[in-house]
Amino acid sequence: MLRRSVLFASVAVASMPALAAPAASSTVPAADMARWQAQAAHVSIARDTWGIPHVTGKSDADAVFGLMYAQAEDDFPRVELNYINAMGRLAEVEGERELYRDLRMKLFIDPAELQAQYRASPPWLRKLMDAFADGLNFYLATHPQVKPRLITHFEPWMALSFSEGSIGGDIESVNLAQLEAFYGQQAGPAAVALASLETGLEPEPSGSNGFAIAPAITQNGHALLMINPHTSFYFRPEVQVTSGEGLNAYGAVTWGQFFVYQGFNERVGWMHTSGGGDVIDEYLESIVDKDGAWFYRYDGALRPLKAVPITLPFKRADGTMGAKTITVYYSHHGPIVRAQDGRWVAVRLMNEPLKALTQSYTRTKARDYTAFYQTMELRTNSSNNTVYADADGNIAYFHGNFIPVRDPRFNWKQPVDGSDPATEWKGLHTVAQTITLFNPKNGWIQNTNNWPYSAAGAFSPRQSDYPAYMSVYGENARGLHAVKVFQNQKDFTLDKLIAASYDSELTAFEALLPPLFAAYDALPAGDAQKLALADKVALLRAWDWRYALDSTATSLAVFWGQELAELVGRQARELGVPVVDFMATDKVAAAQRLAALATAAGKLQRDFGSWQTPWGEINRFQRLTGDIVQPFDDAQASLPVPYASGNWGALAAYGQSSKSTTKRIYGERGNSFVAAVEFGPRIRAKSILAGGQSGDPQSPHFKDQAAMYARGEFKDVLFYPEDVAKHLERRYRPGE
Repeated sequence: MLRRSVLFASVAVASMPALAAPAASSTVPAADMARWQAQAAHVSIARDTWGIPHVTGKSDADAVFGLMYAQAEDDFPRVELNYINAMGRLAEVEGERELYRDLRMKLFIDPAELQAQYRASPPWLRKLMDAFADGLNFYLATHPQVKPRLITHFEPWMALSFSEGSIGGDIESVNLAQLEAFYGQQAGPAAVALASLETGLEPEPSGSNGFAIAPAITQNGHALLMINPHTSFYFRPEVQVTSGEGLNAYGAVTWGQFFVYQGFNERVGWMHTSGGGDVIDEYLESIVDKDGAWFYRYDGALRPLKAVPITLPFKRADGTMGAKTITVYYSHHGPIVRAQDGRWVAVRLMNEPLKALTQSYTRTKARDYTAFYQTMELRTNSSNNTVYADADGNIAYFHGNFIPVRDPRFNWKQPVDGSDPATEWKGLHTVAQTITLFNPKNGWIQNTNNWPYSAAGAFSPRQSDYPAYMSVYGENARGLHAVKVFQNQKDFTLDKLIAASYDSELTAFEALLPPLFAAYDALPAGDAQKLALADKVALLRAWDWRYALDSTATSLAVFWGQELAELVGRQARELGVPVVDFMATDKVAAAQRLAALATAAGKLQRDFGSWQTPWGEINRFQRLTGDIVQPFDDAQASLPVPYASGNWGALAAYGQSSKSTTKRIYGERGNSFVAAVEFGPRIRAKSILAGGQSGDPQSPHFKDQAAMYARGEFKDVLFYPEDVAKHLERRYRPGE
């Protein structure tokens, strides 16, 4: 996931010289170097004035080769770390504390199986995987000063270990504390202590916003698409990759992957938002110890558990390597990951890396709705919804893309009885059977990781038409906000879509503040607490729920919300209710609401010298180093940012997801790569990155977009070669 890129000359180069033989590592076989140089001769990388690579290849494989080389230039440490993690090898560089993260990956990722799938891949896809590995290996061969932490040679099959691109894959749903509790002692079916419930808000929500606007309500009669991932910052860079075989994709690519994950080509655009249907199930397995072997009950009989020893290498504190072998168990439902109520819990989820990689790549070449729909029929984009728009004027929505058919009598939000054959999956729902929208009459579609039943206002899908497992999320404050913003609007342009997507209302406070005011009003006249809170309540009563750099009410409201979440978060989680939703209910005591306000005002007074501190003094952007986990320092320079956490309904989400060690709030997650696209006869688009394209603090592109990002100002996307040529920083071939 991070650090380092090359610096690029500021002089535009009109033509490229013949490819010179680069300095190379002496350990690289001459035949490999010759092959890589031959492929590099078919690739051009044009860096624009923002450092964004526009990669062109003679073939798709050539383009992939160049794309991987360019990614490694910008941030090889992030590329490498994504594969270290994807293959379950993190403990080899981070130490024993990551053993169970590695075990979680290795429950599902088997290099031998991935190698077999690579060999069985169609020739066109093998060529792309070969080019993926060759591009990275050529970078390492021509940059001997770059020292990988672990992976000194990339293999083509590795692309299958990280094939979908989501910020948090399905595997990450397995709880690490519970996994360690179960396998840590190899103790068999003993009672397992579950991880304690956290208090407070969820960390800044991962996920995204996707908005599509139909031609009927746009000024120019063209469809519009807002691409607004809410990921950790620097998780995806901005790229364009084209080939002589019809590839022309622009957008965000997850470090180390060879397909544009969220973006557009000259005809269609796609935006993924996390949170579709129920795609992961847990099965309660009844375990029997029979003659020293483990069995589980199924359909009135006993089946043997499959026992698999997994060896986990790890780096010791002194730098030497150790290893631990853990025997893991599988029922036919999947790996055992924890225990509950005297039974073992197996988890079942999608594990189709070859199909997932195929879908991830082929959708980037779809040129109309029919072709895009065909890629969706592969049904392996498991953790995401998709918002779509195209040059034919269509807008569409797909809620989830991998939905197993199940018996609706069972509550699939909870573990089901693994011994009952009725709980088996019965194939997959077709795309047509899932929750979709195509050109709704209202003219707009929104999704904010919320349920789909408000995606198109009055023309949304109806909840009663689908089984409960089709959609497991409820509404959220961003969804309520989006409907407010888009309903009854027309004459959209790119700029108007951006403005709507950055609307400053913090919609959650519309429901949260009235109970606070009621609690305050109920205090008797002359009460000491009433007198102490009078000016605080007056400030919040006068507030319009909108963030702004100079807003003191935003600061007080956010700090109050955070304090109240700390008081009631555990209770909300025990009831299975989202914390912000719970905070608006009558289950929260009036005394808790008032106490949280007093605490919030006191914290602002203590940390900033006044409980009426403007939001821009508190909420900041700072990028100091190329570290994967960013350090923050109140004494170092930073920029004021008006946006706020998506927890409060901010469409332009901005929040700190790690434990704070500073007084100020420094964004780490939320708006990251953002793009607005107009699908006319020619593509028009604008975009912005948090910080910049490069992970190298010495690069001019490390944070050259930061000030624009903080202002909500977008740059023009340079989609066409003639536009790139006008704003060219450098043109070169890999290895130059």
